Amino acid sequence: QVQLVESGGGLVQAGGSLRLSCVASGSFLRIYEMAWYRQAPEKQRALVASITSGGSTAYADSMKGRFAISRDNAKNTVYLQMNSLKPEDTARYYCRVVFTTTSSVSQYINWGQGTQVTVSS
Repeated sequence: QVQLVESGGGLVQAGGSLRLSCVASGSFLRIYEMAWYRQAPEKQRALVASITSGGSTAYADSMKGRFAISRDNAKNTVYLQMNSLKPEDTARYYCRVVFTTTSSVSQYINWGQGTQVTVSS
């Protein structure tokens, strides 16, 4: 399976910035899409942004203009640059990957364990 390790979370004041990283490793043939989700206490996990292997991106409306997703295919790494952070951005952020293996034509999905982002007012 693919192992995902997120990093870059922390505590930041409102208006500040953070950059999250997610590195994929393990047994896989190709990664087709990587995405960031977030989940705050008592709330459902929601999509933040996604990016395909070809570089196509998508964002949740509340993130547009503030967040930017990018990836380094050679390093199997996806980044989330978060600017103008607000207290409502406080959540645990999770990396998700869609991939294939050498032993199957099926696509698989795996999640990281998340990294905490806390924005103080």
